[in-house]
Amino acid sequence: MRILLIGYGKMGHTIEHIATQRGHEIVGIIDVTNTHTLNQYNGTNVDAAIEFTHPESAFKNVYYCLNNKIPVVCGSTGWLEHLGEAKAICETKNGAFFYASNYSIGVNLFFHFNEYLASKMQAYPDFKVSVKEVHHTQKVDKPSGTAITTVDGILTQYRDKQGWILAPEEATNKITISSERIGNVVGTHVVRYQSENDTIELMHDAHSRTGFAEGAVMAAEWLQNKKGVFGMKDMLNL
Repeated sequence: MRILLIGYGKMGHTIEHIATQRGHEIVGIIDVTNTHTLNQYNGTNVDAAIEFTHPESAFKNVYYCLNNKIPVVCGSTGWLEHLGEAKAICETKNGAFFYASNYSIGVNLFFHFNEYLASKMQAYPDFKVSVKEVHHTQKVDKPSGTAITTVDGILTQYRDKQGWILAPEEATNKITISSERIGNVVGTHVVRYQSENDTIELMHDAHSRTGFAEGAVMAAEWLQNKKGVFGMKDMLNL
């Protein structure tokens, strides 16, 4: 498979390593030094693009790929206000778009169990639910896209909650997310249910970026010959 890497930070380097290990060809790498060369690529010379950049550039990159018949796997977070527009463009152009806030297989199982736990805990209002995420100091957006996806899963079961609020602020009708940026932490997410008597926690702690990179390359492989908008639930049949 011919892969175009858009974004060449730590994740981009890890994806390159995993993709070549799995027998794929990296036909191009786009980073901040050569963004003007993106227009050299289209559906005739690229089988899939894997996009991991910054919030301010993600939508522009996804838009370009969808308009130029390049199936695109996007892992950038912090740009979700444009996600609906990206999905609409994909449908209009009969393209292929795969989005996930986190490509780790373990994290997506965490999402699955998170919704199940929320479905049980919502019957016990004495337990206050909150979410905590910790990442490395180079991560720009707060809270993480994974934390927002986690909250979205809880909200499917908590009908009295209306979105989230970033700590230290609190609101009775919102779920509080606390965000910390510490050293080189890859990514830790914790869902906490706390009452006066006890605490229940569900946690995912990433040990390296390899799991994220493997998931992104697997998504690009899975996306081949498909049309539409997809996510990890589709790929993992969750």
